[in-house]
Amino acid sequence: MTNTEISNNNPEKEFIIDKSISDDKPKQINKKNTTQNKRIAPKNDKSTKSFDEISNEIFRDLVSKKDSLVREIKELETKKKEIEKDIESNFKGQSDNIAKRVKGFQEYLTGALQNLSQNVEKLELVSQPIIVKPSPLDEKKQSNSTNNVVNVPALSETFKPDEEIIKSCFSTFTEQPDFYAEPWKLRRSLDSSDIEIMDEWFFNMGGRGSLESRGSRQKNALFSAGLISILGELYGDQFQTLILASKPERLGEWRRILQDSLGLTRDDFGPNSGIVLFERPEGVIERADRLEGNEELPFIIIDAAETSVEIPILQFPLWVAFAGSDNEIYDDLELN
Repeated sequence: MTNTEISNNNPEKEFIIDKSISDDKPKQINKKNTTQNKRIAPKNDKSTKSFDEISNEIFRDLVSKKDSLVREIKELETKKKEIEKDIESNFKGQSDNIAKRVKGFQEYLTGALQNLSQNVEKLELVSQPIIVKPSPLDEKKQSNSTNNVVNVPALSETFKPDEEIIKSCFSTFTEQPDFYAEPWKLRRSLDSSDIEIMDEWFFNMGGRGSLESRGSRQKNALFSAGLISILGELYGDQFQTLILASKPERLGEWRRILQDSLGLTRDDFGPNSGIVLFERPEGVIERADRLEGNEELPFIIIDAAETSVEIPILQFPLWVAFAGSDNEIYDDLELN
């Protein structure tokens, strides 16, 4: 029996067979899709795993870099603390000494500038003298003239005319000190040894020469105060005392002792006052020349710490240089 025959005989049966075949086709297509999906799924899993691994590696690298940076920061902080400790240990103990030196230099610089400004204000411009050479005719006349002998008095005779006044001052110096005496009068008393050295300086040395130090700057200043008091009796306001000491601390000590011994004030120390303080010998020489040009008398005092005396100072009529011992000069350098 053929198909046509079956179909002709059973039309319903033919419909069922066709329907089953049509139903089987979608099932086969679905199976194919499922197999394809199964094959594609493993590939998606592999891609997701590789991305996670890459992200984990990047994260681990960042963490390691962070740890290394943290370690470096800690090392730098420890080095910073060590440097700060070194700075404190090296400079903290020396801060006081540095401050003292700076303060001392500031005071010295202030005093030097004040003295310089005062000297500049009081500076007198002196015209240079014109030197005229004598003609040969004048020299012949002088040679033909009679030689006049000039008698120059010895240095020991310089203060002979004023011996009585000086001796009376010596007698008052050995008495009880007069703390209420007039200014420029000695308000302290002196030893007999000081009086003997003063007598030697006036009547044998003629008021100029070097003396052995009395042992300290205080004693030398007191001795000089006695000389200033006597010269004030002899010359009044026609003389000026010039003190040479190379450091401001020494000049300050001279000022304090003379101020106390002679009843002076700070106004008595200055370019146009009775006592002038100098740190350099050039200033002393220049000032002494100017005083002599004005027909006044300079009295130069040289501190015992000065190891030498400039030759131009020796030409002036009144000067005293205290010669300190080696121990005294060494102790003075240690104190300053």
